[in-house]
Amino acid sequence: MKYGKIKNIIKEVLSDQWYTLYRFSYEYQKEDGNWETQRREAYDRGNGAAILLYHPETKKVILTRQFRMPTYVNNNPNGMMIEVCAGMLDDQDPFHCIKKEVEEETGYRIREVQKVFEAYMSPGAVTEILHFFIAPYNHSMKVNEGGGADHETENIEVMEIDFERALEMIESGEIKDAKTIMLLQYAKLQQLF
Repeated sequence: MKYGKIKNIIKEVLSDQWYTLYRFSYEYQKEDGNWETQRREAYDRGNGAAILLYHPETKKVILTRQFRMPTYVNNNPNGMMIEVCAGMLDDQDPFHCIKKEVEEETGYRIREVQKVFEAYMSPGAVTEILHFFIAPYNHSMKVNEGGGADHETENIEVMEIDFERALEMIESGEIKDAKTIMLLQYAKLQQLF
């Protein structure tokens, strides 16, 4: 685009109950050079990290299942979602955060992680950048049952699934989580197995 500049940005807090919902008013320079006033809302929940744990020998992956209220109110009958392990950065670097989340949610203590990409997950409304990782696991790394941190009321079920079955679950609609689909597709494209 030739222009696409913005000026006179006004930021208002609409809600800060869980995360922060802002309304931005600003002037945007259109392609023809003229300026127009625009208003947008943006939900700032911080940045996060997600990881696909994979077992190269058994060709299995670790996924989680947990209740997600936003999906329940949007036609997911039981609100349960199958996902890769993920969490908010909470002022931590992505590498430290994802290792902590893996141990809390899955019970595996992993040593090395590989960052594979990062992405805005819903750039029209949410500020979050998600950092995507992969890491091999084996059963000797299991240090607890997982299930999530007690104070976070997560109630996470840990699932070990054949990689090919996980791909089928995307097609069948059993897996509908974007970050999970992205990491499983990455594993397929990169031929991790």
